[in-house]
Amino acid sequence: MARPVRIANFSGAMGDRFSAFEEAVQGDPVDVVIGDSMAEITMSMVVAGFHDNPEGRRRFFSEFFLRQLRPQLPAIAEKGIKVVTNAGIYNPAGLAEAIRTEIAALGLPLKVAYVTGDDLTDAAKDLIADGQLKNMDTGATLDVDPAELLAVNAYLGGWGIKTALDEGADIVVTGRVADASLVTGPAAWWHGWQRTDLDRIAGATAAAHIIECGPQATGGNFAGFTGIDDNTLPGFPIAEVAGDGSFVITKRAGDGGAVTVDTVTAQLMYEVQGPRYLNPDVTWHTDSIELAQDGPDRVRVTGARGSAASETTKAGVNFQRGYRGAVWLFPTGLDIDAKIDVLKAQAERARQDNPVDELRFFVCGQPVPDPKDQWQATVAVQVAVAAAEQKTVSGFLNQLNSYGLGSIPGFYVDITQIYAATGQPRIDYWPGLVRQADLHHQVHLPDGRVLDIAPPPELTHFTGQPETPSSTTDPASFGPTETVPFGRIVYARTGDKGANANLGVWSRNEAAWPWLAAFLTADRLRELLGCPDDVVIERYEQPNLHGISFVLRGYFPPSGSANLALDQIGKSLGEFLRARHVDVPTALLS
Repeated sequence: MARPVRIANFSGAMGDRFSAFEEAVQGDPVDVVIGDSMAEITMSMVVAGFHDNPEGRRRFFSEFFLRQLRPQLPAIAEKGIKVVTNAGIYNPAGLAEAIRTEIAALGLPLKVAYVTGDDLTDAAKDLIADGQLKNMDTGATLDVDPAELLAVNAYLGGWGIKTALDEGADIVVTGRVADASLVTGPAAWWHGWQRTDLDRIAGATAAAHIIECGPQATGGNFAGFTGIDDNTLPGFPIAEVAGDGSFVITKRAGDGGAVTVDTVTAQLMYEVQGPRYLNPDVTWHTDSIELAQDGPDRVRVTGARGSAASETTKAGVNFQRGYRGAVWLFPTGLDIDAKIDVLKAQAERARQDNPVDELRFFVCGQPVPDPKDQWQATVAVQVAVAAAEQKTVSGFLNQLNSYGLGSIPGFYVDITQIYAATGQPRIDYWPGLVRQADLHHQVHLPDGRVLDIAPPPELTHFTGQPETPSSTTDPASFGPTETVPFGRIVYARTGDKGANANLGVWSRNEAAWPWLAAFLTADRLRELLGCPDDVVIERYEQPNLHGISFVLRGYFPPSGSANLALDQIGKSLGEFLRARHVDVPTALLS
């Protein structure tokens, strides 16, 4: 059996730390470096720049990645490192050609392949007529004129990447592929896996889910960051994937951060929709894996199980839903509540003349008594609006700003916004479904050949997440309690998937898991978060991780990219939960 393949991540989204690519190539020995450029909200931001120029979008790829790659090409050739990235975004052929030009200029023997088949924008009208692109969460039919769709991209599996590597490619460029494909493709190539090796592919999918967001696996965005000595710039993770699908998560020895069971658990609890993780190549059973510390900065993950992939795959649909805008105001000093009441009344007055469709008012914090400087006395207030017409948004923002001289004492705004109060395109993200059998997944090889990639040989109809039994233990049975911040006993990590918030909560020690399972019901979570009644809360226990995955359906209406919330994709929702005070058994606190 071949040794484990060492796969290093260098990017979790376009614009991630520029130096990470050089660190991955020049650092500890690795076989493959992978980078994700296509975070969902990032793509909505990119599309926003092309809302009035759809053809311009088709030419777009990540120049950022090209700048990272260019100086490292000689080292990649010398060390025999493979590079796999979805930095092709909407134009993988264009990025591949740009890389080939750089390689030719340096006289290097590197070969570049690219993957297509994800772009369904031109086919959207026919797909909708065929009953496809229905919302994967609600089943609703997409009711947008296909001519107004800005981008439609299917999530492809990893077999196109595997095939490109099988055919000798050194650099593989893709557009939209499933996040896990950047790892499953190289792992399947290295070990010669077949498409029926579902447990092995599931293991690689788990490894990919852990490392896809870069330093989030090594202490970034980790609730226990104060326990990590070097937490300023956590290093990027490495997955050592073995032939049986088990793997070790580690990092470069000289980098910051740490790899522990909890930092890895944080990623395993992040942005999952329940015990079944859907991927175009496999359905990974997230409740099957087990974690163990395997030495300093090494966590071993075993036991992954997989079953047949779904007959459908996700398709990200982007379209414009009017315009949005916001302004920051800063009431300071005394009578804060009364000052906020005046600002709210002025916002409503501006709305009378500029009838925006949505108006949100966010008050952040409260002043410190007897403040030592001006900023301890200041509260930040964001006023956010949305409307169908740009002139309505800009009219509202300009009118609200015009009230300044007649507003609250000490009125001021973020000065940069006064001159930018025009309203920006509001891009909605629709998570649709498309049949895998209807995709034209292809690999374009350096010698000009184009190979078709068939769907997995076995597909199944996904009928929903399996229920997980809830604890029947009375939380009171754990003895006397003390009221403390919830974060004293749990960690949490949150993110978004379409219009849904994902919240993972796990106990900080194994002894607290039975109490957590009994205590944190869906109803209690709703109470602690102040969650609206129209948000459906799904609850899935993950006993092997001592945690609970919650899916809050409809928490970000209409989507993560288009809602007006201040924390637009819920990154701090878990930290808010950990700040709530709850009654915890005293014995567990000790």
